[in-house]
Amino acid sequence: MLVPGMVYSHEHVPVDLSEVKHNEDCHLDSQELVIQEFRDLYSKGIRNVISMSNRGMGRNIPYAEKVADESGINIVQSTGFYQDAFLPVEVFRLSVNQLATGMIKDIEVGIKGTNVKAGVIGEIATTKGKWTLGEEKVFEAALIAQKETGCPISTHTSMGTLGHEQVNYFVRNHADLSKIVIGHVDLSGNANYVIDMLKTGINVEFDTIGKNNYLEDSIRAKMLKKIEQAGFTDQIVLSMDITRKSHLKANGGNGYAYLLDKFVPTLLDTGVSENFIHKMLNENPQRIYGDFNA
Repeated sequence: MLVPGMVYSHEHVPVDLSEVKHNEDCHLDSQELVIQEFRDLYSKGIRNVISMSNRGMGRNIPYAEKVADESGINIVQSTGFYQDAFLPVEVFRLSVNQLATGMIKDIEVGIKGTNVKAGVIGEIATTKGKWTLGEEKVFEAALIAQKETGCPISTHTSMGTLGHEQVNYFVRNHADLSKIVIGHVDLSGNANYVIDMLKTGINVEFDTIGKNNYLEDSIRAKMLKKIEQAGFTDQIVLSMDITRKSHLKANGGNGYAYLLDKFVPTLLDTGVSENFIHKMLNENPQRIYGDFNA
C-alpha cells in the first residue's frame, strides 16, 4: 500500500469533526491549500500520507484522490470507527461481526463502492480516561478484521490516556503486535510510560508534532532521545495529525512541512540520531504498512 519514500503516518485527508465539536474550523476541507502543502512535502521527500479519517469522520475518497493526483503523494485510506462521541448509529445497531465484515469489505473490496481499498484499520479510539462500550465493540471488530486480513491497526489515545490498557487488550487477545500502532503517546509527556509499551513489541506514534499548546516539542524530542537510548528505535513513527483549517500554513498554522523543517532540527539539536529519524519516517512505517496487501 506504500511506495518507496518517507511516510507521514497519521493525517486526515480530509476530516470533518465540526458537528460534534461545534466548530467549523474542525472541518478541514481546504483542498487547494492542502494540495499546495502536499506538493511542498513531495519536494522534501514525503511520498506517503496515511489518512486516518474513517467512517463518521468525513472520509471522502474522490477528495483524497484529487489531492494525491495533483501532489504526487500516495494517500492510504483507513477503515473502522473513531471515538464514542463521533460513532455513527451503525456501531450501536450492528453486531460486532457485522462491523468486522464492513471493515473487511473496505480492506478487500473497496470503500463506498470505489476500488480504493483501506490499508489500515484506524484510528480506532478510546475516550480520555475511559473506554466506552461502543469503543470496546469497535476494538473487537477491528481485531476480527485484522486476524482475517492481516491489515495493520492504528489507535487513538486521548491525551495519551489508556495507552497501557489498549496494549494489554491486544496482548490478551493475541493480536499481531508488530502490525499495531498506539497513537498520540507523545501527549503522555512520559518516556518511561511509552517504553513500557514498547517492551511488548507493539509500535507507537509521536503524531501530534507541532501542537505545542498540548505539549512542547522540546519535551517530545527529549522523550525520543530517551527512547533511542533505551534501544527501541524500530517501533516509532511520526506525524502531525493536522485536523483544522487553522493548522494550515496559509491560515497562520504550522503547516505540514513543520515536522521536517522545524521538528527534525530540534531532534538533531537534542541528540537524536539521523539514523533514528530515518527509521521513524521511512523504515518503521514501511515495515508496518508497506508489506500489507489485501
